[in-house]
Amino acid sequence: MNNLIGRAKNILLTPATEWPVIAAEPETTSGLYTRYILILAALGPIAMFLSFSVIGVSSFLGSYRWGMGAGLSYLIVSYLLGLVSVYLFGLIINALAPNFGGQKDSMQALKTAAYAMTAAWVGAIGNLIPGIGWLIALAGGIYSIYLLYLGLPVTMKSPPEKALGYTVVCIIVGIVLFLIVSGITGAVVGRRMWGGMGAPGATITSTGGFEEGSAGAAIEQWGKQIEAAGKQVEQSAEQQGGVPEGAAVGQLIGAIAGGAKVAEALPTDQMKSFLPETLAGLPRTSSSAERNNAMGIQVSEAEANYSDGAGRNLQLEITDTGGAQGFVALAAWANVEQEREWDGGYERDYQANGNMVHERWDATNKHGEYGVIVGKRFSVKVSGNAPSMEELKAALASGVNLAQLEAAAASGAKPPG
Repeated sequence: MNNLIGRAKNILLTPATEWPVIAAEPETTSGLYTRYILILAALGPIAMFLSFSVIGVSSFLGSYRWGMGAGLSYLIVSYLLGLVSVYLFGLIINALAPNFGGQKDSMQALKTAAYAMTAAWVGAIGNLIPGIGWLIALAGGIYSIYLLYLGLPVTMKSPPEKALGYTVVCIIVGIVLFLIVSGITGAVVGRRMWGGMGAPGATITSTGGFEEGSAGAAIEQWGKQIEAAGKQVEQSAEQQGGVPEGAAVGQLIGAIAGGAKVAEALPTDQMKSFLPETLAGLPRTSSSAERNNAMGIQVSEAEANYSDGAGRNLQLEITDTGGAQGFVALAAWANVEQEREWDGGYERDYQANGNMVHERWDATNKHGEYGVIVGKRFSVKVSGNAPSMEELKAALASGVNLAQLEAAAASGAKPPG
């Protein structure tokens, strides 16, 4: 993990001196993927998942949020296609090399694609920041083009005077590749989406490590588990002639998604048991539950509608992030907070009693939503028409047994692997 951070830092801050080091290093496809690509390529999909499914997206049309199932599907599909795209971009770089006086070398081409993408991968974290996040992501993409421009003469032996043309053609073909991948992602998972980020707190002890129980210690442990799973993928690839077993890759993705521990999402009947018969005095009129599983990552959802038949309606949604709870924990560690107001309404995201809380209220139509993340695993949200936000808060507090959810947060938890 330290090698990964050091390499990313060097390629971003001192690319002119780092590219010759990269070019001289012996490397394998599986090694490059497990030690670098698999981890950094996950940053963008994770940021999008947190924005769209954990927090929600605000626009002039109102606030909306992907369901956990849809968000997880987007994360996995975009992540896997992103991994394939890096490999394909390497093939493009290698194929074009002779046209610009360079030397074909598939391993050097893959290294060029991977390390040039570092800025774009890191910049994608900006998607968590509302309003300006896209600018950060764009800046990362532009800087990646610059990194590619600096790297091609070193890794692919292209004459410096031809590096600009080589870069331009690679980017044009790469854009076409990006459009194809985006189209596939959209076709597979459909459409729906949302961002805000503070700074995670971390206390470092006198011995140089993170204080036990701190956010930094949890992230550090997460990194060690990702690294261990990555080594298993590399070992599997060596045993299988360069192609790792799907189970090993799934275990790595599970380690990335689950954080310090992974859990099997609760079954649908148990999820439905958390839905009360009445909510704020309104009888339950319908309910449903589902559990989704993709590459070993499970997420369960349950929802119910409550109505008096005279225009007052509330909806309750409870989501067990299960195998994806590492992403939710990341949002908590990032200390996500934001606040905005407009005529007749407001929206807030903040931390309360160790839990993430989301509020949105529109006084014009007396409609709002109130949600809380319980045990860094369960998302609980009440939305609908009410006299005030306090009514929605009271409905959630009195109608849902949060203590029971807190206790269930440890259900099925186990170290990844």
